[in-house]
Amino acid sequence: MTHLVFFEKPGCGGNARQRAALEAAGHTLERRNLLTAHWTPDGLLAFLVPLPVPDWFNRAAPRVKSGEIQPDALDRDAALALLLKEPLLIRRPLMQRTDTATRHVGFDTAAVEAWVGLGTKPASARTLEGCASPSESCAIPI
Repeated sequence: MTHLVFFEKPGCGGNARQRAALEAAGHTLERRNLLTAHWTPDGLLAFLVPLPVPDWFNRAAPRVKSGEIQPDALDRDAALALLLKEPLLIRRPLMQRTDTATRHVGFDTAAVEAWVGLGTKPASARTLEGCASPSESCAIPI
């Protein structure tokens, strides 16, 4: 199967479910901490540039959920500066195939199935993106 570099927030239940789905499909993962990775503008843009700017953001991040940050109102440069300053705002996971160097943002099940395969066809269009439960906090533990 495929070896992936998997950028995650440690302790995130959603990322744990995503990893489990990938590993169950036979993929191997090199896990990296999204929050402490040394992002450069070009390095982060390599993941994000195919997407519209609002899709760069983790909609469950507390500052986005509260409306303090409005991804739809940001241009590319302002959004990139904000994500580099606060990696908790980055939509996750970020994944990179090591065999082709292709990248993927988020975990829409159908999109990940098309990209690397999940080995099963879900009965519904349910996505594994986002928090494991509506009450799960995406804040950094203190």
